[in-house]
Amino acid sequence: MSVADVVRVPERIISAWAAQDPDAFAEVFTEKGTLVLPNDVLLKGREEVREFMKNAFAGPYAGTRVTGAPVDVKVLGEDAAVLVTQGGVLAPGETEVAKERAITATWVVAREDGEWRLAAYQNTPRF
Repeated sequence: MSVADVVRVPERIISAWAAQDPDAFAEVFTEKGTLVLPNDVLLKGREEVREFMKNAFAGPYAGTRVTGAPVDVKVLGEDAAVLVTQGGVLAPGETEVAKERAITATWVVAREDGEWRLAAYQNTPRF
């Protein structure tokens, strides 16, 4: 197991978001992965994630990007790790995350069929 492989998971999310591609975004998750966001968003499974992001990219997240950098990585075994990142949503034209959109996120990643995927994701505002 390589820490570099684990930290590629957030990079795949950043890339899928930049492309505004809900399919690529959802494919980063395990089949039963969860996504927890502020404002009572709890998504269970890849299909719920895909549908949510499809609507988000067509609505409030249209034209946005995300950024994030690992601040902690904990290897839990050969097939599991936890990452903590800091970043947030960039509005069109922004190069730095505005304070009101800055987050700290926890990523639980698992190797599934030889590929690192996101089993659980949760973020919280960073003040």
